[in-house]
This record gives sequence, C-alpha cells and structure tokens, in this order.
Amino acid sequence: MKVLCLSDVGELVFVFLLLFLLTTIKCLQTDWEGGCYPLTIHFSEDYPSKPPKCKFPPGFFHPNVYPSGTVCLSILNEDSGWRPAITVKQILVGIQDLLDQPNPADPAQTEGYHMFIQDVLEYRKRVRLQSKQYPPLV
Repeated sequence: MKVLCLSDVGELVFVFLLLFLLTTIKCLQTDWEGGCYPLTIHFSEDYPSKPPKCKFPPGFFHPNVYPSGTVCLSILNEDSGWRPAITVKQILVGIQDLLDQPNPADPAQTEGYHMFIQDVLEYRKRVRLQSKQYPPLV
C-alpha cells in the first residue's frame, strides 16, 4: 500500500489517497487494481480512546461502505472491535483487505451487498468500472 498524499484539512482530519497499483503486491490481479481511492480519516479529540471515522466519497460502491461513504469495519467499531493500540497502518491494511474481501455478514449498502451475494461476476465488473473512476495520480 502506498500513501500518496497526506494533507491536513483541519482538526485532525487527514486525507489519504490509497493507491492500488502494480507496486502494491496485495492488490495485484484484483478487481481493485489501478484505482486511487480517496479515503478521509477523521481523528476526534477522543482518539485513541475512540476510533477514527473512515470515509470514501459518498456513493462509493462496496458492500461494507455505507451510502455516505463511511467504512463498516469491525476494528473501527467503537463498541466492540476498537482498541487504542490499533495503528493507522492496521486500519489502512484492514480497509485494503476489506475492499477485496467483503464481509457479507456485515453489509452497509443494499446494492453492493445484493450484487456481491447474487451475481459476483456483475459485482466484479462494477468494481473494475469504479476503479476507472479513480485513476492513479502518478
């Protein structure tokens, strides 16, 4: 995973551009390869006692991303999965893994979930199409 850009946009909010390029071994030969996916991570004043909020752009297509763009990942769950010792790297790797290996037991958006469950080939096609909407910046 590469972090291309880290820019402060105020009050402990950082924008990470995750690149899934040929240099990213884990994403080689996946449907997500080739996209540069903007991810906003908001660290509240209670961090690390409370997890950061992680968001892709609204409407991002994935079974475990809410329509608002918020990522649904167990380690980001304040009530059960979060531990203050979890690092930003672990969060980013967890999100990267989640992209290619959705968790159907914890859906966050209807369209992505149903397509993943009912027609995985169409789901994969949609993911590849989405990767073209987020071209690499380098």
